[in-house]
Amino acid sequence: MTDAFLDHALGVARDAAQAATAVIRHYYREGFAVEIKADQTPVTIADREAEAAIKRVLRAAFPEHAYYGEEEGREGNSEFLWLIDPIDGTKSFVRHYPFFSTQIALMHRDELVLGVSSASEYGELAWARRGGGAWLNGERIAVSAASDFDAQTAISFGNVKTLSRDPRWQVLAQMIQRSGRTRGYGDFLHYHLLARGCIDLLIESDVNILDFAPLAVILREAGAIVTDLEGRAPGLASTSVLAGPPALHAKALAEFAGA
Repeated sequence: MTDAFLDHALGVARDAAQAATAVIRHYYREGFAVEIKADQTPVTIADREAEAAIKRVLRAAFPEHAYYGEEEGREGNSEFLWLIDPIDGTKSFVRHYPFFSTQIALMHRDELVLGVSSASEYGELAWARRGGGAWLNGERIAVSAASDFDAQTAISFGNVKTLSRDPRWQVLAQMIQRSGRTRGYGDFLHYHLLARGCIDLLIESDVNILDFAPLAVILREAGAIVTDLEGRAPGLASTSVLAGPPALHAKALAEFAGA
């Protein structure tokens, strides 16, 4: 798999994200009905039509690839698998505040190789491909050099429901007490902030791979280490995220393991 192929695929993914943006903006401004899925999360016609728009663009370029979408599930069988969340943050979307995004990633033989994170209403577009660096609104970005928990350290966490019932909850409390700032930005936002060095560590549980697959590529290319809370690389079965500059990630992972 060449850099030229990755560049081409990344360009197609960006076009697909733009197609989703047109759908999402229409419904964001014109209105929509809200349905509740079996898992008690909301879904709208914008979710479904945006996923369809993304797939039309991707399939025109890569008809032989497989697809795994938030709304339509997995389709096809290939060593190339596109991961699609048309509106990550539908709860924000239905309440009309702009903390939602379109997430598109490509996985090749279980490795995430490119990603696009399009937060159209927030005004941010981030992307990366393996070996090509991380970019936000056309500018190269990189994580901070943070290496310890101190008065300068900023950490953000989200979806920590399961972690709150885990012995590692007390470890997180100790990290908070030693850090200078804590935030709970959630969804795409704290990934973008981490990738450009505005915060230093990100902790999440209660997620699935569609929520963060492209963001993992962006963070990796920005210089971060991205694993789950057990230190495993992101994969289809991932349910948590620990991400940060190498030294701080290693320190956090060791402290969580000690629990």
